[in-house]
Amino acid sequence: MADESTPGAFWRGLRVLAVDGTCWDAADTEANQASFGRPGSGRGAKRSAFVQVRMAALVEVGSHAVLDAELAGCRTGEVTLVARLPRSCTAGQLVLADREFLGVPLWRAFTDSGADLLWRVPANRVLPVNKLLRDGSWLSTIHATTDPGRRDPVQVRVLAYQLKAPAKDTMADNYRLVTTLLDPRRHPARQLAALYRERWEIESVFAEIKTFQRGAKVVLSSKTPDGVLQQIWAHLLVHHALRELMLRTAATHQLDPDRISFTETLRSARRSVTVTPGSFSP
Repeated sequence: MADESTPGAFWRGLRVLAVDGTCWDAADTEANQASFGRPGSGRGAKRSAFVQVRMAALVEVGSHAVLDAELAGCRTGEVTLVARLPRSCTAGQLVLADREFLGVPLWRAFTDSGADLLWRVPANRVLPVNKLLRDGSWLSTIHATTDPGRRDPVQVRVLAYQLKAPAKDTMADNYRLVTTLLDPRRHPARQLAALYRERWEIESVFAEIKTFQRGAKVVLSSKTPDGVLQQIWAHLLVHHALRELMLRTAATHQLDPDRISFTETLRSARRSVTVTPGSFSP
């Protein structure tokens, strides 16, 4: 949705995207439970109060537009769903992801699309220093768990840094990132570390859709699986339309889209639908 003039949408010529997952609560019916399941719970009957649908999404950071999404029952893992999203990736993009997604099969699924990656590393992952680079990052390799002989490595560049704690009595957070961008001159480690914080924009997107647009703690009302899926896709379509409107408004006034209030745009759209039906449509 964004172009290179959109603030925050591109970094050194690469369109910045992010992937992550979330869950939707659905009506507690036998049909919904059979189709989507419900997560376990440590209380009472050891199951949650609501059926849940898991969603993985690919988001354009600069515009907050959801570019692609996958839906399944809560028994399907986020990694499985995210593995279906490289179909919407291509060269010229930089995909950000959190540490639970780092694995060779998923990494290769995205790189095969032509996209570049910047992903966080789990704390227990060992990344040997194969070559130390001028900016303090280093070249290393990662291996699939299905490759015990380590015959099919993937080369990555590792960035390690520490975020200062806001209070003196709290520990600083240690971060490690891996990326496909191997040249420290073209893609300095310090700038990549600063860029990674943009991954949190996808959490804001989920909040826009589920908290403000749907309503906080609101359960999807449909009693059938098809109806539940229809409601989720409807929410995604409405959000996409709102974000397109916000992007056009920001461009007209030469503003960063982040300066446009999502909640005010949502209220305006709702008023327009009520007062003049047909004036706003996905």
